[in-house]
Amino acid sequence: MESVFIHPTAVVDEGCEIGEGTTIWHFSHIMPGCIIGKSCNIGQNVVISPKVVLGNNVKVQNNVSIYTGVTCADDVFLGPSMVFTNVSNPRSAINRRAQYEKTHVGKGASIGANATIVCGNDIGEYAFIGAGAVVTKHVPPYALVIGNPAKQLGWISEYGHRLVFDADGIATCPESGVFYQLKNGALSITE
Repeated sequence: MESVFIHPTAVVDEGCEIGEGTTIWHFSHIMPGCIIGKSCNIGQNVVISPKVVLGNNVKVQNNVSIYTGVTCADDVFLGPSMVFTNVSNPRSAINRRAQYEKTHVGKGASIGANATIVCGNDIGEYAFIGAGAVVTKHVPPYALVIGNPAKQLGWISEYGHRLVFDADGIATCPESGVFYQLKNGALSITE
């Protein structure tokens, strides 16, 4: 782990895999069995529970809790103080560690500050979850969702721009110039 930077106040338990170029900042705790990819940035006061998997180039901002059952693909952004849950019906007096639910965050997705992702709900690739949203159901790829409970407001490009469609259901990302087509409630890249 010579090419990994771990701040002296961070705790990294034995049995973690951490990819080259990753940085782990102040007061964070990386628990056993985690797999963290290359070139990730783990902010201050982050908790990554056992068996969490983060892909390459994942950005985890300050005060984020990533609980067992969560996997994130490459290029995911997790905003400040967002949180994942891992049990649908938690009770202090009842041990439900064998009932952790799985949540997958797709490639390139962004989750805004203070958002909550209720366990068992996957986030599609390049989806954008607005700040403070509470996600209580699956989010499709490229969807823009906001609110509590989160509702889809529109569609977003891989570069993070809201898409405006013409009469044929075609939109162009203003930054990349890539064309997107909305057909039967699903978004795809087109030529």
